[in-house]
Amino acid sequence: MIHEIVFHGNGGYDYNTVYNMPIWLRKFTFKKIQDHFDKANKANQPNKGDLASEETKAAASKNRKISPPSYVTKATKK
Repeated sequence: MIHEIVFHGNGGYDYNTVYNMPIWLRKFTFKKIQDHFDKANKANQPNKGDLASEETKAAASKNRKISPPSYVTKATKK
């Protein structure tokens, strides 16, 4: 728990400070950091509907035929 608070505290806590914290304050701080990262992860996850539409787009793009560009054209002479 001490490592997680120091690592995810973004420089706000050092090891000695967290080690010497009262247990109730250490648990409270850990819970607040955990809640913050859970909310951030939940906000960054795509919705189920968005995922299905992206899979459909990916499948549709695989079915397209790609024609190579023709580089036969010559540049105009000035």
